[in-house]
Amino acid sequence: MYSNAYVFRYAAIMVILVAAALASVAMLLKPAQDRNVAIEKMRNILAAANVEATAENAIELFDQYIVEEEALDPQGEVVGIYKKQKLEKGDIRPFEINLKEELYKQHKGDEFILPLYIAEVNGKRLYIFPMQGRGLWGPVYGNLALEEDFNTVAGSMFGHDKETPGLGAEIDQPMFESQFMGKKIFDDKGNFTSIKVLKGASKVLSADQLIHGVDAISGGTITSNGVSEMIESNLKNYLDFIKKQKI
Repeated sequence: MYSNAYVFRYAAIMVILVAAALASVAMLLKPAQDRNVAIEKMRNILAAANVEATAENAIELFDQYIVEEEALDPQGEVVGIYKKQKLEKGDIRPFEINLKEELYKQHKGDEFILPLYIAEVNGKRLYIFPMQGRGLWGPVYGNLALEEDFNTVAGSMFGHDKETPGLGAEIDQPMFESQFMGKKIFDDKGNFTSIKVLKGASKVLSADQLIHGVDAISGGTITSNGVSEMIESNLKNYLDFIKKQKI
C-alpha cells in the first residue's frame, strides 16, 4: 500500500507534467490561432467595403483592396501609416491596434489611438471605421465604410459573441446590414447625427430623418440599442479627423 507522501508526490508530478504538456500545445497552436484571428478581422473589414472574402483568400484580397492603414490620435491627427506592405509612419501597424484596449484607455482618461482603413473598390475610395460596443449578453462589433464625402455609408458589417439566436443575433445578417447603405451621418447643416437603430424607424421617422435611421431587429431591442450606441460613440472619436477631411 502506498504512503500518503508517495500519493502526493505522484499527484504533484502528474499535475506538473500535464501543465507542461498543455502549455507546450498552447505555444505550438498560438501562431495558427493568431493567424485565424487576423484573417477573420480582415474578412470583417473587407465586408464593410462589400468585398466578400474567404479564409483562403482574405489576405490576398486585403492586400489588394486596402490601400492604406492609418493610426489616429484623439485630435484626429494621423500618427501612423502603413501602405504597400510597409510601415511609413509610427511604431505600430494600425491593423495590430487592439480597439477594445484603446477604448478602455480612453475610458480611463489615458492617451489612445484609433485604426482607420482606406479601401479602393471599383474605382471608389472608401474609409472604413472599426467599432466596438456592447449588446444584451456581450460584446458587439462592426465596421462602417463611408464614401469620400465622409457622410454617406457605403457599406457595413456587424457581429456579436453571445446575442440571442433569431433575435439580437440577426445584426450580422444581410437584411439588417443592407439598411445602412446610403444613410448619412451628418444632416444638411453639417451637424453630426450618427445613424439611429430604431423600432419601426421607417414608420416613425419623417422623410428627412429616415436618411439617418434604420429599423431595429424585431425582438432584439437591447441589442439594436447597443448597435446604435456603438455607432454613435465610436464615430464621435473620429469626428475631428472627419471634419479635417471635409474642410
